Amino acid sequence: MKQVLEAPIVAACGRHLLADFHGATNLFDGTPAAEIFRQAAEAAGATVLDTNFHDFGQRAGFTGVAILAESHISIHTWPEVGYAAIDIFMCGDCDPRVALDHLSKYFRPSRTELRDITRGAPNAVAIAS
Repeated sequence: MKQVLEAPIVAACGRHLLADFHGATNLFDGTPAAEIFRQAAEAAGATVLDTNFHDFGQRAGFTGVAILAESHISIHTWPEVGYAAIDIFMCGDCDPRVALDHLSKYFRPSRTELRDITRGAPNAVAIAS
């Protein structure tokens, strides 16, 4: 039988934004996106350790990640339907909303679905096995 325990967490570990960009542009080429990710991270107060972007071929989209000292920003694009899945997780004093705003200016989605998750939140419930 599993036992539910209160986790002794004092402060949240970070914020995790999951953004779905619909009707977005600039979804074909990861090369310029890598620089946009670097700028977005720095604008949010994060330290970029590395970036890695991979294009899937002519007009087939790309996937990429900016590895941060404070966590990561990642993307996977589907240009054939104008969609990008973006994941921004940052801890410390970084503001992932600033990074998201920066990315929105580049990808110009017509609609954004956003989930904002506090990770390692105070009073989080842990399940012991």
